[in-house]
Amino acid sequence: MNICEPFIRRPVMTTLVMAAILLFGAMAYRLLPVSDLPNVDFPTIQVQASLPGASPETMASSVATPLERQFSTIAGLDSMTSASSLGNTLITLQFVLSRDLDAAAQDVQAAIASALRQLPADMPFPPSYRKVNPADQPIMYLALTSPTLPLYALDDYGQTIIAQRISMVSGVAQVLVYGAQKYAVRVQVDPKALATRGIGIDEVARAVARSNVNLPTGTLYGPHKAFTVQATGQLTEAAAYRPIIVAYRGGKPVRLEELGRVVDSVENDKIAAWFVDQRSIILAIQRQPGTNTVQVARSIRELLPAFQLQLPASVSMHVLYDRSESIQESVRDVQFTLVVALALVVLVIFIFLRNLSATLIPSLAMPLSIMGTFTVMYVAGFSMDNLSLMALTLSLGFVVDDAIVMLENIVRHMEMGKKPLEAALVGSREIGFTIVSMTLSLAAVFIPVLFMGGIIGRLFHEFAVTIGVAVLISGFVSLSLSPMLCSRFLRPPTSQHGSLYQFFEKGFDLLLRWYGWGLRGVLAHRFLTLLFTAFVLAATVHLFRTIPKGFIPSEDTGQLVAITEALEGISFEALVERQKKVASLVAEDPNIEAFMSSAGARGGVIGSNQGTLFIRLKPRSQRSMSADQVVQSLRRKLMAVTGMKVYLQNPPLIRIGGRFTKSQYQFTLQSPDTQELYRYAPLLEEKMRALETITDVSSDLQLKNPEVRVLIDRDKASAMGVTAEQVEDALYSAYGSRQISTIYAPNNDYKVILELLPAYQRDPVALSMLYVRSASGQLVPLETVARFQEGLGPMSVNHSGQLPSVTISFDLKPGVALGQAVSEIQKLAGSILPATITTSFQGAAQAFQASMEGLGLLLLMAVLVIYLVLGILYESF
Repeated sequence: MNICEPFIRRPVMTTLVMAAILLFGAMAYRLLPVSDLPNVDFPTIQVQASLPGASPETMASSVATPLERQFSTIAGLDSMTSASSLGNTLITLQFVLSRDLDAAAQDVQAAIASALRQLPADMPFPPSYRKVNPADQPIMYLALTSPTLPLYALDDYGQTIIAQRISMVSGVAQVLVYGAQKYAVRVQVDPKALATRGIGIDEVARAVARSNVNLPTGTLYGPHKAFTVQATGQLTEAAAYRPIIVAYRGGKPVRLEELGRVVDSVENDKIAAWFVDQRSIILAIQRQPGTNTVQVARSIRELLPAFQLQLPASVSMHVLYDRSESIQESVRDVQFTLVVALALVVLVIFIFLRNLSATLIPSLAMPLSIMGTFTVMYVAGFSMDNLSLMALTLSLGFVVDDAIVMLENIVRHMEMGKKPLEAALVGSREIGFTIVSMTLSLAAVFIPVLFMGGIIGRLFHEFAVTIGVAVLISGFVSLSLSPMLCSRFLRPPTSQHGSLYQFFEKGFDLLLRWYGWGLRGVLAHRFLTLLFTAFVLAATVHLFRTIPKGFIPSEDTGQLVAITEALEGISFEALVERQKKVASLVAEDPNIEAFMSSAGARGGVIGSNQGTLFIRLKPRSQRSMSADQVVQSLRRKLMAVTGMKVYLQNPPLIRIGGRFTKSQYQFTLQSPDTQELYRYAPLLEEKMRALETITDVSSDLQLKNPEVRVLIDRDKASAMGVTAEQVEDALYSAYGSRQISTIYAPNNDYKVILELLPAYQRDPVALSMLYVRSASGQLVPLETVARFQEGLGPMSVNHSGQLPSVTISFDLKPGVALGQAVSEIQKLAGSILPATITTSFQGAAQAFQASMEGLGLLLLMAVLVIYLVLGILYESF
């Protein structure tokens, strides 16, 4: 039976089939989404809860723990981590790859609803969740600057006009605002003025809340008209709050402005952001897990011209970074490599065949195989990314082999005197089964990759399918188009050849003589040949075990990220001063095009003693250093900034794991015994700093944050009619930036914040000036019912899997493989930590460990599958 005969005898059918492959492939190519890597995002959901003024311990015990208890019952949950800082808790839920993100979100919403009864009643709003990985890098940064507008007005444009609209774009998870300066009215009272007039801070809060109202007021229905009743209960600016009457003393009103001051301010005055050296509002756009970066960025780009028209002329909008640009550039580079590889393969074929028509026939297998693969990629939901294009590039050497074998056998029969049609029929019948065997055995090599689990399996799934499909399509083309073209376009060989043909022929004759000499030597010394083969196999196994192993190599995407960290308890003013020093040194680097800088706490991810920098490098052709070299250069320069540690990294293409850390790789310690955990974690961190393989070692354990403990004398307090709740309520009003009222504007809402004057928030001595209202209505000095003790406490409390945890992060030194660092850290931890503390790598390091565990089995499976396929085809063991 000749499976090629129908295609040879029906050239029109064969031609139309190939035309259909080209047509559908071209359509699929235009529709394929562009990405840097296949979609390997873990379904991740971030839950955020806030209780302004609450300590990290309070947030961890009263907010994080009840929520974690409910989340732990959700099916498909792979990991759960939480970070509780001052007034904020951030919980990251990462699910198994097979879990549907939308279904998981519904389960998270139900778990939040179940936990509400156990959460503090005075939380300003319930916990919220977003489909986003907080550790993932934003795909786009926008910077708003203005030389004339106040920052709160600039923030209003950024959050109300731009951020809200971008959040509606399909695929956008959230828009982070760096340096947010949302408008707020701050009521700053003088504790001395309150004490002199016998007014408690709680009375101020109630007076402001009663004076700023926005309630329904009804309608008047007359015989001919209806009137909507509007009352002026809403106060919209600081000046309107100053005349508020708080109380009467001696028959005279005591107005709010007599008790301190009321100012137009911002909701959080302890954060700031800069675009290079200009104060700005930075919008960082994060995509949802599983969405295409290029498509999302393109949709956002389409909105920017309309945004610019809505902004005042004094406001400038800068695109600091667009990740899709580097992705498209990278894909274009691989596409160019694919074209070059195709041209080189055609050139090699021509050199050996030295016949234009004979060269064209096998060469057609390459574009047809590639275009057919594009169709399968589109149907399978794949993307045009670096790995799938690399698979196509590698497949070029495979896809042309079958066609060359078919061509060579047909030419052999023509040299024996047969006509082209007869030679095609006979030659294809002889070689058809061999081509089927070659095709299936090559495609079978990649079958084991499809059974790989975890992030590595998902990453290389597209690669294996793409190259396998390309090989299968090439086999079909070699069995159909190639013999048909040979029967129509090949000409019998001639005895007359040119000088170029003769030149190459002499070289090939010499090559054949060398091959014959080598083959005779091998056959004459069979035992030595087998011995040498065994030696090569043993050497391969040895090299496989000893060669340093890494995970995903770093790539120059034109961006750098830096986390800055000052001493715990540093004032905001001092932090800003040091952050500006770091920024000034960064600005001096000739390889840097632009950057943004921010200082202050952000959403439980960045602490109050930390800052961030996002750096955009110049295009590669305009700078003398690669991204990794710029990192090394900046590290040396920034060591000169006293009182500030700078953790620089060239961010990886994919961020694995949901914990945001200062360095790329994470090693987590867990224990139910918090004291033991906090005692041993710094010891391990210290030893890790001494390792020669890693750098930028840091920990999320910060226990030296200055704090003042208010120790309530409950007997005295009870005797004077003061409860612990009243004490903490007064402290919250004085120092917790308490939100006591809301201003409702047409497009937004703004807070009214109560606090003491800044002069009374700088030193623990000021606590003695605070008064608490007793049950009898009298004001009692706080120092009468409590004493104050200065000490140190944590800046954040972290959990992993509901247990207290400490995560030590690190980066690799240049030239060091991840496998080497992982091995050294495991050995070090085993020699220091007690058995009660469990350890595990997280993120990329964890994925690396998982990939190494199954690699040997994968190689064995590949050999076994090839053996099975060949045994089945040839009916022989």
